[in-house]
Amino acid sequence: MGTTGNKGDAPWATVWTTASQGPYPAGKPTAQPDLSFAFPDPARGACDQSFRMVLRPSLWGSHLRLRFSNALGARPIHLSDVHAGLHEGSSAVIAGTNRPVLFGGASSVVVPPGACIWSDALSLAHLAEPETRKLAVSFHVEGESGPMTWHAKALQTSYVSPPHVTSRCADEGEAGFPYPTTSWFFLDAVDMRVDAPVVVCFGDSITDGSASTINGDDRWPDVLSRRLRAAGLRAAVVNQGIGANEVIFPAAYDITQPTDGGPCAIERIDRDVIGLSGVSTVIWLEAINDFGRGEARVEDVITGLKAGVARIRAGIPGVRVIAGFLTPALGSTIITHGSEIVDAKRCAYNDFLRDGGLFDGVIDFDAATRDPATGALFAHMKPGSSIGGTGDGLHPNRLGYQAMAAAVDLDLILPAR
Repeated sequence: MGTTGNKGDAPWATVWTTASQGPYPAGKPTAQPDLSFAFPDPARGACDQSFRMVLRPSLWGSHLRLRFSNALGARPIHLSDVHAGLHEGSSAVIAGTNRPVLFGGASSVVVPPGACIWSDALSLAHLAEPETRKLAVSFHVEGESGPMTWHAKALQTSYVSPPHVTSRCADEGEAGFPYPTTSWFFLDAVDMRVDAPVVVCFGDSITDGSASTINGDDRWPDVLSRRLRAAGLRAAVVNQGIGANEVIFPAAYDITQPTDGGPCAIERIDRDVIGLSGVSTVIWLEAINDFGRGEARVEDVITGLKAGVARIRAGIPGVRVIAGFLTPALGSTIITHGSEIVDAKRCAYNDFLRDGGLFDGVIDFDAATRDPATGALFAHMKPGSSIGGTGDGLHPNRLGYQAMAAAVDLDLILPAR
């Protein structure tokens, strides 16, 4: 049964997130299976079908609640029969762990277009050692959803039922979810009742984890989370990166003409940072797409950055905002990003981050990944970690993400520890 929690419970802390983009299929998924059987018509979206989204919370607590997003949808979505349990493998849930999640005491909810809705609290007292497992969240879309809010680059395998079937959400087996996907749909945040600070990693594909390992949880925020745990520090690290995202472009997002990167960082701050629970620190690593694909001036991106930082500070009093230096892209096979002109903008932007006085501190991701002899990514950080190949010279692989996480000063992001 869902509960609302009792007086004296630990506060809510966001322990997992993904940034809303789309609508589907606009985005840059990695190794996406053919979804034409699951979603024959993207304009109609999901049609009477069940989803089982698999994810790894950064921390576990006594209760959970779920946030569902229709941020980039065009019509109300009807969700029912929502369940949460421990992931066993494939699309199966560990027997006895799958429990219903309610909304205002009801088993269904309507999420209006442009909105996000939190569920009631669900007690996790029935779970034994959940920290060793991933969470499986199942929900049924009644009727047609219309354009679907999603996160393209989940780098995690989740599952979908065929369209036009009754709910499969209470089933703990795998037969009801035949279609795999490497993306997340509709679900965009999980809170737990746990007394711990939350670190939000905010940015583009290099935070999203391009070129890391599918199902490996080795994006740099994942590695940072494990570093904190190994140091005996109880803190949640959540990932709000979107592949191809930019700081200031597009100025106004149009769901009828979507871009792969979704709404610009400035536009999504309220939902993806301020709207989360227990945020103490934000690490912002972004702008290479503005300089490459968007061809923006450094001055314009800095102006947008200042506005974004001011909004974060106003929305979360006392928050620490940390800047990440842009990693190298010189010589990238992505022609828009690999030029000397873009690299000069990148260096000027990093100089501002270092000397501009806007942030509470900086993290030198550049030094952690740049070969001084070439000015490009270290050679051993280029090959892709999931789909192979030589890499694109822009996105570090898992070795690069390990080096980035190692460059984070834990005292900088959690000074009160």
